[in-house]
Amino acid sequence: MASVIGFRVSSFFASNSENKYLGRLQVRSLGGADSPVLSSDSVVVNGASVGRERERTGTLIGQGNGRLRTKVEEKKRVEDNVLETLEPLWDDGYGTETVRDYFDMAKGIVKPDGGPPRWFCPVSCGCPLKDSPVLLFLPGMDGTGLGLVLHHKALGKAFEVRCLHIPVHDRTPFEGLVKLVEETVRLEHASSPNKPIYLAGDSFGGCLALAVASRNPTIDLVLILCNPATSFGRSQLQPLFPILEAMPDGLHSAVPYLLSTIMGDPMKMVTVNIESRLPPGQRFEQLSRGLTALLPYLSDLADIIPKDTLLWKLKLLKSSAAYANSRLHAVKAEVLVLSSGKDNMLPSGDEAQRLKKSLQNCVVRHFKDNGHTLLLEDGICLMTVIKGTCKYRRSRRHNFISDFLPPSTTELKYVCDQVIGFVRSASGSAMFSTLEDGKIVEGLAGVPNEGPVLLVGYHMLMGLELSSLVERFLIEKNIMVRGLAHPSLFLRTFESASSEFFFGDWVKVFGALPVTGSNFFKLLSTKSYVLLYPGGAREALHYKGEEYKLFWPDQQEFVRMAARFGATIVPFGVVGEDDIADLVLDYNDLMKIPVVNDWIRDTNRNAVRVRDESSGEVGSQRLFMPGLLPKIPGRFYYLFGKPIETKGREEILKDKVVAKELYLQVKSEVESSTAFLLKKRKEDPYRSVIDRTLYKALHAPSHEVPTFKP
Repeated sequence: MASVIGFRVSSFFASNSENKYLGRLQVRSLGGADSPVLSSDSVVVNGASVGRERERTGTLIGQGNGRLRTKVEEKKRVEDNVLETLEPLWDDGYGTETVRDYFDMAKGIVKPDGGPPRWFCPVSCGCPLKDSPVLLFLPGMDGTGLGLVLHHKALGKAFEVRCLHIPVHDRTPFEGLVKLVEETVRLEHASSPNKPIYLAGDSFGGCLALAVASRNPTIDLVLILCNPATSFGRSQLQPLFPILEAMPDGLHSAVPYLLSTIMGDPMKMVTVNIESRLPPGQRFEQLSRGLTALLPYLSDLADIIPKDTLLWKLKLLKSSAAYANSRLHAVKAEVLVLSSGKDNMLPSGDEAQRLKKSLQNCVVRHFKDNGHTLLLEDGICLMTVIKGTCKYRRSRRHNFISDFLPPSTTELKYVCDQVIGFVRSASGSAMFSTLEDGKIVEGLAGVPNEGPVLLVGYHMLMGLELSSLVERFLIEKNIMVRGLAHPSLFLRTFESASSEFFFGDWVKVFGALPVTGSNFFKLLSTKSYVLLYPGGAREALHYKGEEYKLFWPDQQEFVRMAARFGATIVPFGVVGEDDIADLVLDYNDLMKIPVVNDWIRDTNRNAVRVRDESSGEVGSQRLFMPGLLPKIPGRFYYLFGKPIETKGREEILKDKVVAKELYLQVKSEVESSTAFLLKKRKEDPYRSVIDRTLYKALHAPSHEVPTFKP
């Protein structure tokens, strides 16, 4: 039987008041009935034993999901309103914790207590959303369970996070650890059979996750494997392992510094909390200061992984890799593998591709600039990767509406700086909207503040207008616009050949979902802001001489759906593609080029058809990559027309003629808005990027650049 002890303390396994505040924890110890657990003599907090702390907090309640809380806390939780969703631009806390916090926490947690492996729930994760799934973190060689410290706050919003701690001097064999995790997984499944259970395994933990999944094929598991140690037999360090065994104890103090250069990239660790928008001089100063501050912490690795523990862990790695590899065929779980390009400990890049071929349902994302300790280094937040690969779900199948989590402030900042930075600065978007009285104003004041709202407009070449539109709605109105995208974007064949986290993943993070009648229905029923392009791929991949021409189907597809939910339709026009680049190679040109035409035929043969040929010109949506010739950038202009109410207009649903009239009205408004912008942009003194750059040089760089008067 599992023995359970829970406690809440104000210092994370602290032993004296000089330790840094590290957040309260909830701990569950799983072991035999006679297993030694954290005794009142082994952990002292500010002079008081943990045992006495437990007495003060009251009787503990053991939940089926592993959360431990007092009766008072349980009552309070029932009374509290648990959030069902997150607001756009929520705080994910990324960058507030660094690798130094990891070492600070590890100082206390590695102290010998004679206890068995156990689970703990970081209180820094906070209270998750309603019906959130469980995420069990399985640590790497360090065994501390602190490998997610950079991600606790973000993951804690969407998961019930629990981390496995394996004490430094614990010698539980691999089979014993498998059974421990397996027991927890089965308890969770029995408690919530319709929810998935996430196993996040780092290095050695990846082998542990695969082993558990292979033994429980009927349980709905999602595995997240970070540089899994299944490739341990091919490690670059194999020749060094015999040397470690023969090394005298007096020289072991040098091992931590050796491990630090092998296991991770100190530069990436330090830049986690350094603002990317800082001038180069300030960034270099903070980087130097961070590296200097990190150096003294490296000696702590000798306490985290002493010599006898290191040798034991190497044996554990060998047996775990052999076990996991022998049972890959039995893994039925959904798997996401995260691999590093600069992993000096394991051939993680090659191993990720091997696992992708060996496992039945595996997706890979490769981070070429990171080392082995991927989760402790600067890069994309783990929660972002889970969202971008559509791996987050609260039931048996992923639901693009109920499982969607809006982007955080960190994600928006990263996208604006690192992903769309050039297009964003080069296009200098200017947006206008139309008030109820017909007056055109700068900004989005004319767009309704409450949904459901349907934004219907022209799709520029390559969808260049999308990023600025979504960003402006988030910043100015704190509204998440959900774009209905071509289904091919969500197929694995569309993924980057390098398996890197690519633009298509970011599109999903920022709300894109496949354009289907069902998704359209669900979005409007939840009063969402929906972005729809009736011209679809035919407009976005138009031919020469077709810029700003609408390719809409004859059927009034969206009007009747909008009327059913009383949605407000906002037609809009956008111009500027001809100010960014010239279209030099369209579909007709590319089909004349050998090899290229074969690739296009293969792509379209396997592509998902949104419409059939009976839909007219818009039905012939041939997918291809047009050839563009960049030019000195101009500017993007958006005009959102006067909102069209459908609420209370039942005749739209009953009379096809009325629906057709409204459909043509919306189309006419889009064309009028486009014509207005094409005319007025000639009056903009800052249409050229050169003029806008000079304006920003004379004023504040973040100052809004003026445009024409509407």
